[in-house]
Amino acid sequence: MTLGSDVSGMTTTAASAAAKGLSIVVPVYNEAAGLAALHQRICDLAKTLRERYRLACEVVYVDDGSKDATLSIARSLPADAIGVQVVSLSRNFGKEAALMAGLDHSRLGAVMFMDGDGQHPPALIEQLVRHWIDDGYDVVYTAKAHRDNEGFLRRVAVHGFYALINWGARQKIPEDAGDFRLLSPRAVAALRQLPERNRFFKGLASWIGFRQIRVDYEPAARAHGVTTFNAASLLGLSIEGLTSFSVAPLRFASLLGVILAGGAFLFGLSILWEVFTTGKQVPGYPSLVIGLMTIGGVQLIMIGIVGEYIGKILSELKARPIYFVAEHSEKPFETDKAQHASSQDASSQDAPKRTAAE
Repeated sequence: MTLGSDVSGMTTTAASAAAKGLSIVVPVYNEAAGLAALHQRICDLAKTLRERYRLACEVVYVDDGSKDATLSIARSLPADAIGVQVVSLSRNFGKEAALMAGLDHSRLGAVMFMDGDGQHPPALIEQLVRHWIDDGYDVVYTAKAHRDNEGFLRRVAVHGFYALINWGARQKIPEDAGDFRLLSPRAVAALRQLPERNRFFKGLASWIGFRQIRVDYEPAARAHGVTTFNAASLLGLSIEGLTSFSVAPLRFASLLGVILAGGAFLFGLSILWEVFTTGKQVPGYPSLVIGLMTIGGVQLIMIGIVGEYIGKILSELKARPIYFVAEHSEKPFETDKAQHASSQDASSQDAPKRTAAE
């Protein structure tokens, strides 16, 4: 039994990469106001990629249980420059599930993930594609060039998150990296073989390895609406990512236990030293209460951390589907349909000629 997987047969060269095509996966949630404008920008980019690289493209919109008109607008988007798939999930399963749904429904070789709020500039896609086709990179990921426009506490929290999740990890997750990234066909094949249900795409895309390159960019301002990620949502997403991808919290809990045990031992030695040297007994009530409260609080924190991992184990054992698709529609690229129809007409016209000649 082989415990690894060989994806070397899907390696692409500059000559063969364009033939694989590119699927652009866009999870959307309540993005009705700007979806049509985003689609037009993607269509313009698809024309450029087709002219420059002869690269076939499709876009996969994954509606993650939107409550506005996002789904109806997605259904009406034209396929005059790019093939369009619309995958509507039965409810809001979260961004990680929406990304997986898009990955499962992508039909072409390479896959690119980008947000539907317009903050990921479609113009940058051409640069990511160039790194894949011309330079031979398998994972081209983007990262924020800076966080100068964010508050001090948020910058510290982000830095602490990456420091904790990368603590002791063999494969580090690049700091400030986002979901806006391109995966080559063999990177896509590797990612599809990872069986876990509690997924953290940033970590998994880094864990699979291959040749990777970072592209810094500045996110554009939202053209409409407000973000659905508040402080509580970001905290929950951070906890989900930590417990899904890393054992660093367990290591931190163990280290904290060792530090507290060592501190208690040294405190006990100091009490013995004072008793032996001065003959005075140290009043025990305040120190006892503080010690019990400290140890009790740390134990509850550790139990909570262990509980998060037990919950992940339970989720994996249940083996429930990550998502359910309520509706799926597809519009092929209209030029492809026209070419297919013309080829059928030509074949039907040639048939009588061949018969007469025979």
